[in-house]
Amino acid sequence: MVTSRDVAAAAGVSQATVSRVLAGGARVTDATATRVRAAMSAVGYTPNLAARTMKTGRSGTIGVVVADITNPFYPEMLDALGVALAAAGQRMILWTESGPGESSAAEAIRGRLVDGVVFTTATRRSSTVRAALDRDLPVVLVNRGLPRVRCDQVTSDNVGGGAAVAEFLVAHGHRRIGLITGPPHPSTAVDRERGFRRALQAAGVGAPLVRAGDFSHATAWRAARELLTEAHPPTAIFGVNDLTAFGALDAARSLRRRVPTDVSIVGYDDVAMAAWESFDLTTVRQPTGEMAALAVDLLLGRIADPARSPVRRRFRTDLIVRGSTR
Repeated sequence: MVTSRDVAAAAGVSQATVSRVLAGGARVTDATATRVRAAMSAVGYTPNLAARTMKTGRSGTIGVVVADITNPFYPEMLDALGVALAAAGQRMILWTESGPGESSAAEAIRGRLVDGVVFTTATRRSSTVRAALDRDLPVVLVNRGLPRVRCDQVTSDNVGGGAAVAEFLVAHGHRRIGLITGPPHPSTAVDRERGFRRALQAAGVGAPLVRAGDFSHATAWRAARELLTEAHPPTAIFGVNDLTAFGALDAARSLRRRVPTDVSIVGYDDVAMAAWESFDLTTVRQPTGEMAALAVDLLLGRIADPARSPVRRRFRTDLIVRGSTR
């Protein structure tokens, strides 16, 4: 049976150093931790997780709660979180926010099966967030924030990003502009719409032509077709995430509307697909990788020092202009 002593010999370190790496200790350099993990793989060492949890009080496991992973934004965020957690020697358990996934997350939180939780989809209605905070479990919110909740939060400037879209469209001559919203509770949808409307008002442009959306392609497709078949259709449409904008692009094509000659379309998030030639989508980029890395760093810091003051960080966004706008 391979033991931690074998790992220590293979890595050229003490057994205590191996234990610190397994426990996520801060007194180990990145280079040493990398060498120890490589040795674990080389000798085929599998940690006794139950024994480690009893000894250290930590499982080395982080929970991550996401929304619908068919939205390409969430797999990209998950990939970035996974890279950051793996680099820190942590494992990841994934739950979705709806259905049995949320109840499973709540059970894991109550049972202390995870050391902390990253929420990518928090809203003020989230029972899982409340369960984690009620038990003083280390929590970090990334992507969506909750203004009145006292915990670490990593977001991007969604108000500023929405305003940048409006200013860009107005600067390029658009005055009749469509907006496909998101669900009513996520901070991302609310803030992007708020920034967009404020900037239109500041520019002296009338209120946008609005259709309700839910961050999905199908709903956006129907909403965009409604907008584009009006007697006086908009010359531009802003979808508050990229999946919404993809739905609008497909709706325009289904109606034989030329993009961007007949209608310009803008999204938000800059998922990898947005740069594909078939979409070529103008969109707002938020630095997903940097946000995920900071979220993991803050969560591990919270686990090590539960008493420290919460940190809130808002990243800047950038408008990425592509061929879907003229």
